[in-house]
Amino acid sequence: QFEFVESGGDLVQPGGSLRLSCSASGSISSIHAMAWYRQAPGKVRELVASISSSGTINYLDSVKGRFTISRDNGKNMVSLQMNNLKPEDTAVYYCRGRYANGLGFGSWGQGTQVTVSS
Repeated sequence: QFEFVESGGDLVQPGGSLRLSCSASGSISSIHAMAWYRQAPGKVRELVASISSSGTINYLDSVKGRFTISRDNGKNMVSLQMNNLKPEDTAVYYCRGRYANGLGFGSWGQGTQVTVSS
């Protein structure tokens, strides 16, 4: 079973930055897309950012201009640089692969907690 392990979450003040990392248990080079999701308390999990194997990137409107997704196929890792964090970014963040039809690839990991608060 293909697995992902997220890390880098922390408590940060509004306006701060964090860099999340995701390590895959196998090669990600042939996975159609890698994505970051988040789930805030009481809310459904939402797609935050995705990057395809060809480099096409998409972001949730609310994070455009603040978050940057990247993938390193050689290291089987995906990162999410988050700048100018806001309290509404507070959530557990997960990474996972995606098929071209949008369905998930691999197992959900434990996620990493991001808390934005003063």
